[in-house]
Amino acid sequence: MSAPAPATIGIELEIGGMTCASCANRIERKLNKLDGVEATVNYATEKAKVTVPDGYDPALLIAEVEKTGYTAAVPKPAGPPAAAGPSGDEPDSELTSLRQRLIGAVALTVPVIATAMVPAFQFTNWQWASLTLAAPVIVWAAWPFHRAAWTNLKHGTATMDTLISMGTGAAFLWSLYALFLGTAGRPGMKHPFEFTLAPSDGAANIYLEAASGVTMFILAGRYFEKKSKRQAGAALRALLELGAKDVAVLRDGAEVKIGIDELRAGDEFVVRPGEKIATDGVVVAGTSAVDASMLTGESVPVEVGVGDAVTGATVNAGGRLVVRATRIGADTQLAQMAKLVEDAQTGKAEVQRLADTISGVFVPIVIAVAAGVLGAWLGAGFPVSAAFTAAVAVLVIACPCALGLATPTALLVGTGRGAQLGILIKGPEVLESTRTVDTVVLDKTGTVTTGKMTLVDVVAEPGTDRAEILRLAGALEDASEHPIAQAVAQGATQEVGALAVPEGFENIEGRGVQGIVDGHAVVVGREALLADWSQHLSPAVAAAKARAEGEGKTVVAVGWDGVARGILVVADTVKPTSAEAISGLKALGLTPVLLTGDNAAVARRIAAEVGIDQVVAEVLPTEKVDVVARLQREGKVVAMIGDGVNDAPALARADLGLAMGTGTDVAIEAADITLVRGDLRAAVDAIRLSRKTLGTIKGNLFWAFAYNVGAVPVAALGMLNPMLAGAAMAFSSVFVVGNSLRLRKFRSVTAQ
Repeated sequence: MSAPAPATIGIELEIGGMTCASCANRIERKLNKLDGVEATVNYATEKAKVTVPDGYDPALLIAEVEKTGYTAAVPKPAGPPAAAGPSGDEPDSELTSLRQRLIGAVALTVPVIATAMVPAFQFTNWQWASLTLAAPVIVWAAWPFHRAAWTNLKHGTATMDTLISMGTGAAFLWSLYALFLGTAGRPGMKHPFEFTLAPSDGAANIYLEAASGVTMFILAGRYFEKKSKRQAGAALRALLELGAKDVAVLRDGAEVKIGIDELRAGDEFVVRPGEKIATDGVVVAGTSAVDASMLTGESVPVEVGVGDAVTGATVNAGGRLVVRATRIGADTQLAQMAKLVEDAQTGKAEVQRLADTISGVFVPIVIAVAAGVLGAWLGAGFPVSAAFTAAVAVLVIACPCALGLATPTALLVGTGRGAQLGILIKGPEVLESTRTVDTVVLDKTGTVTTGKMTLVDVVAEPGTDRAEILRLAGALEDASEHPIAQAVAQGATQEVGALAVPEGFENIEGRGVQGIVDGHAVVVGREALLADWSQHLSPAVAAAKARAEGEGKTVVAVGWDGVARGILVVADTVKPTSAEAISGLKALGLTPVLLTGDNAAVARRIAAEVGIDQVVAEVLPTEKVDVVARLQREGKVVAMIGDGVNDAPALARADLGLAMGTGTDVAIEAADITLVRGDLRAAVDAIRLSRKTLGTIKGNLFWAFAYNVGAVPVAALGMLNPMLAGAAMAFSSVFVVGNSLRLRKFRSVTAQ
């Protein structure tokens, strides 16, 4: 018998000092070489997700990262949801440094480029003025690139910083040689700007505009890239900031205002109208309506009373509530939602792993290509200046920044936008599943239907008033806790108003209830209960009862003062938006299948109401997974939407599992995507958003691959000025991030 696998835990590290995807790839490889360690490093989120044996010291991971030349730290312990993430407005030292260096580089580089490009600006000894302006740019503004390149060299590796440092450094050193030892320093030297290369005396040419221009453009790219990454995470930060900042706790009957981080499970706190509920809990006093729209997307406030659960960050829209805290900090629904989103953003899809692998080997290949280009030009008899310019252009143009950003930035924005719409995507591999899904299996109860019994019809005996049936039967049923009784009472209240309080109420187990309402002896329950009191339905009402029961509805009979008065029909009703959602799923090319344990008559009625043609009914909970497996054997790629514990195995077995957030924790845990709203249209949004995000990733990768594959040969043939190469490289990264940010404009079907 094999030994059980050792227990593992997950550790998250915040990584500092990464400048490109090659850095992330290198740290990931180093961590994965440690015994028992599995790591994924994400350049866009600047975080590492590490799985280690239980009891593993995080300091060992941090030390390994630092040995690689970067910084690492374990994030601070999770506090309240509101404090769990940066606000987006707090200062970022790296962003500030980049901005300062960029401003300095722009101010000094623009005159250098202008004089180099326009011969008319080239006054006597202009080249020495260019050196004075360019030197601070190449040394100070580009210092982060040089420092990172030196660190990489000490560790025997190369990243994009190596390419930038080598390119700008070589251009600068060559210019110094030409100025001090060649003929470029002579007064009256002219330097015509050309897009193509021609044989010339290399000692007469300087490349200060290329070195400073490349530095300026790449700093601009890095600055806007980092700023865009912060914008991309804005949805997650907004989600985290929903929580309340302070709370009024009851201490010895008095209200005491404390910070949210001081609240403990079991504390009772007061929520006044208009205030946010501080944390997840249970109402112990008061009734109110709670607006959960910012969390679930539902626009209609939900009525709550004593014993009802409430969620932190939702707003009390009605009366005063006293709530007992049940979950705080990282355990709350809000914090768990944020964690789900962050986990999805940190993970990697298979397509990204391919890009990471390529970027990891790309840098040393480019250095070899640049050396080969230099040798080839010299071997062909071209001047050193021509050979050198082509080699520098290859180094600068080849930086695979766009390749590393293609997937994570799209994931960052797509999953963040999903969180805003109440769609929680568990991981990037989920996106790839949505592309191929062709069949969607829907649980009936709680997914297509409300999952709650509702009064749908009243059939009165001749001479009996409908309102009177509702008034008397509703009053008696209001005293019962049975779901069918509560459905009757709620329906009666909505139609006839406040109900009387019955006298002598008696619950007859399994048969119905009886009592005195306004002086009438009322009986409500099974037809057999009324028959015991010699109260019989007329043939017409009995036929209506049989028809309703044939459709799978529940019927209770009503009688008073010795006479049967009519019947009340109760059923689980279809959600108002389900038909629209099914239409939306069909428009996406999916075939809907209704799956339920209810009888076939009920299933067919519900299916016909919402527009589903295929029905699988009367299946046991354990058989749902078998239905999914059978469809998969038939060659279908299956998505499953459910909400109950009995749906969990089928959700896990399906190619794509979507759980309604109004359902059970077990179902949500088993699913790939959680729909916070109870609205089935959210499933349409989830698949649309997933496909849109995947399409953006593929577009980004195409651009990144095409750019590098096409640009390197152009540079190697000497047809690209190094300065223009730097601008193009910086633009490619900004383009990829900008393309990803378009996902922020994704709109829900409910808003169209």
